[in-house]
Amino acid sequence: MEYTIQPIGLIHSCYREKFGIPRQPGLVKSARGAIELLSPCDREEMFKGLETFSHIWLQFVFHEAVGDGWRPTVRPPWLGGRERVGLFASRSPHRPNFLGLSVVRYLGMRKEQGKLFLDIGELDLLHGTPIVDIKPYVPYSDRVEDAANGFVRFSEKKIGVRFSPEAEAACCSYQEESGRDLRTLIQEILEQDPRPASQRQQHREYGMLLWEVNVRWLADETGFTVLSLEKKE
Repeated sequence: MEYTIQPIGLIHSCYREKFGIPRQPGLVKSARGAIELLSPCDREEMFKGLETFSHIWLQFVFHEAVGDGWRPTVRPPWLGGRERVGLFASRSPHRPNFLGLSVVRYLGMRKEQGKLFLDIGELDLLHGTPIVDIKPYVPYSDRVEDAANGFVRFSEKKIGVRFSPEAEAACCSYQEESGRDLRTLIQEILEQDPRPASQRQQHREYGMLLWEVNVRWLADETGFTVLSLEKKE
């Protein structure tokens, strides 16, 4: 049997490339985005009552993974990128149907230039991600108190992050122009260490694109230093 799934919306995200996106939602509290609803799902009555929930489930397509195909085993970052596990014991994007599931904070609905948007926070989704379904998050049933983490070992320890004077000034200037707290977003992302496991011991310069800003930062034995910010035209 085959099924055809049409996107009901598209993500507008602060994450403009895959590098820098946190491995799970909720880790970067200042991350912001919106779902642009597409016809025929851009009708306000379809979301009546959603304002009573704080979080929503998003089912989406890993659209940038489709061209790479799927794999029966993967090397999850939780195991340092060295050990293989079965695909269905992971959250890899390289799945037979390329479907993902994410819970995000719901911030409200708005209309802009004739389009309907749902504002969301704490997301882990790439700009342009197709959304195929939306459901309310219901804590009494969705949160399982005695669930096991398996091989996933989340550490509360965070990487130290510093900002150069130039980067501090650029963050202030950007916030005055856009109203976006880019400094907090950068800090929360880097504290999670977005580098691939294979590069964790390397001292080198990295870059990531947040909104329309290219962020350059240096990794060394003392932590991370944000060097500069450059707006892309």
